[in-house]
Amino acid sequence: MFSDALALELLLAAFAGGVFGAAVGALPAFTLTGVLVVVGELYALARESVAPSAPELVLTGSVAFGPVFGPHVSFGGGAAAVAYAAKRGYLDTDFDYHDAKEVTRGLGTRVDVLLVGGAFGVLGHLLKTGSALVLPLDPVAFGVVASALVHRLVFGYSLLGAGRDFLDMGPFEREESRLATDGGAANTGADSPDRPAVEPWLPYQYRWPGVAALGLAFGAVGGYLTHLTASVFLGFGVSVVLLVYVVAGVAEIPVTHHMTLPAGFAVVGAAGGAETPAALAVALPLLHAVAIGAVAGLAGALVGEFAQRLLYAHADTHLDPPAASIVVTTLVVSLLAATGLLADPAALPSPGWLG
Repeated sequence: MFSDALALELLLAAFAGGVFGAAVGALPAFTLTGVLVVVGELYALARESVAPSAPELVLTGSVAFGPVFGPHVSFGGGAAAVAYAAKRGYLDTDFDYHDAKEVTRGLGTRVDVLLVGGAFGVLGHLLKTGSALVLPLDPVAFGVVASALVHRLVFGYSLLGAGRDFLDMGPFEREESRLATDGGAANTGADSPDRPAVEPWLPYQYRWPGVAALGLAFGAVGGYLTHLTASVFLGFGVSVVLLVYVVAGVAEIPVTHHMTLPAGFAVVGAAGGAETPAALAVALPLLHAVAIGAVAGLAGALVGEFAQRLLYAHADTHLDPPAASIVVTTLVVSLLAATGLLADPAALPSPGWLG
């Protein structure tokens, strides 16, 4: 029930999680989520093999996606805090894009910035809990996306930005600036008059053929890991752990969690909702799992690229393209389950109106 989410201890936990995300930075906080997911899924697998009847301790659901370290709380709080700090003029960096998009940095100890992070941590917790009751999609990803839209509205940023052709990355490739393209009108609040006219979320990961290739490959990886372990989330966790290298500044590390996660959901759905490796192996051959994962990963990659062009490249703050992609792909999985083409993965909510 939604009323349970209003318990004081959960609201305080979510506030603390948002402060945590603001202090250490949105993306560094998210990498911790990845570590917790991998540990939680491997622990659950080992526990199942040793003591299948033992009480379950769901580290992934309760901790990694819970009211402190869940990305709807810590990442959402961190993204809102950096947007606020940029609007207040607190940030002075050599970041190539608007300072409000610099989610790899921590924000230290400014009390007002931390309070903003905490407030958006609570908002993310409420958005996630409420959406799980009424929407057949990943509520954590929904919380991340909705929280980002809210922080844009609250702090006076444009929802989509100033683009004319939102899908065109040509101005970035031609090294056009916003000042030159829009006469400075679209550069309000930007940190540099030479800011690019279009800002692809990842300058090395936006061309359609390369994005598609990544989707196929990492989707196949996600499908393989799910077939091996029956874990929907293990491939996702591995992808998120790789973001440690992005935070560390290693060049051209791909971001792929929106490819591996739908692969996991699709494989479990195609296997009739199998919940153990043995049951999944009986229900679905490995070759089929890898192929289904590749297709689902491709879909996640292409939707993510569309999302970054529409929601990130022309805007001033960070709205996470992988989260937007996961919202769409998990909705598709749920609708396919409602039609009987896939089984309903237990990890996705199924509101009563879906049948």
